[in-house]
Amino acid sequence: MLLVLVCLCFQATGLYAFTASSSTKTVMVNENSGADMKCDWSADFGSAPRVEWKFKDLKGSQSFIYFDNQITSQYEGRFTQYPGGLRITKTTRKDTGDYTCEVSGNSGYADVSIKLTVIVPPSVPVSRIPTSVTTGSNVRLTCFDTEGSPPSTYQWYKDGTPLPEDPSKFPNFKNMTYKMNAQNGNLEFPSVAKTDSGKYFCEASNGQGPNQRGQTVFMEVRDVNTGGIVAGVIVALLAIALLCFGLWFAKKKGYLPSKFSFILFVYLFMYSNEYAQRMDIKQWIKASMFFCVTAHRNQLCTHSRDRTMGMRRIFYTIFGQCKAFALT
Repeated sequence: MLLVLVCLCFQATGLYAFTASSSTKTVMVNENSGADMKCDWSADFGSAPRVEWKFKDLKGSQSFIYFDNQITSQYEGRFTQYPGGLRITKTTRKDTGDYTCEVSGNSGYADVSIKLTVIVPPSVPVSRIPTSVTTGSNVRLTCFDTEGSPPSTYQWYKDGTPLPEDPSKFPNFKNMTYKMNAQNGNLEFPSVAKTDSGKYFCEASNGQGPNQRGQTVFMEVRDVNTGGIVAGVIVALLAIALLCFGLWFAKKKGYLPSKFSFILFVYLFMYSNEYAQRMDIKQWIKASMFFCVTAHRNQLCTHSRDRTMGMRRIFYTIFGQCKAFALT
């Protein structure tokens, strides 16, 4: 009796309850098997409502599957629309995503979404693990399974021991300060320490097949080479001293006008030469000590333009070798 009264009320007021529903809101199938997605709607839409199917993949790209009473060209062959549903004859991993059934008619509209997951076991993950890092630096290890569906989650291991997601809760790991994200596979050390040295590998799993492990790589954490830095600074200072001595010697002997010495300093700090990389340190010292004398004796200073180009060429060599030596 109550149901009759409700129907009479809708008819009297002109109100309609346009609805769409599905008995298969979540569908999971193995790859290469068939899949059916149901779509039902209320009688308010009339006897021949307009039905459309849309698909949104995991990357967010959206496209029509069934539009204007036909399967679109992109999905012809594998997809079939029938009254009350959509069928895929042979699924692939690319079919994983959200399917929307849209129904319209009699000035009404409704839709229902269906989630399809095509099951694919995890594959061997691709991991990136540095072999050598310096203490105190920020280091990130990455791990990614390119094929697993549903998407894999990740577990990192150090020296064969699984790392907990929150190290502060475990006594054996409380001195470690890493951050692990099981969803995207990142293992990050904001300030890596020597105790973080060890053999690392990651493992991918999605509950649809055996877990897969990536390659094991030994990561060595080294102290900063302060000795090398100091040596580089000393060599650079010696180089500057030698160059200044060369300028002083050349000016004292009258090989350089005062204005020309300024031009040489500009060349020294602004240019380098590809040939400098081929010189050894003995050649560089010899050039820096006697560049002006060499320029003079080799007739590179006959004219003003030739002098400039000759001196520039020598300074290219000196400065280029100084830079290359200081950085080694």
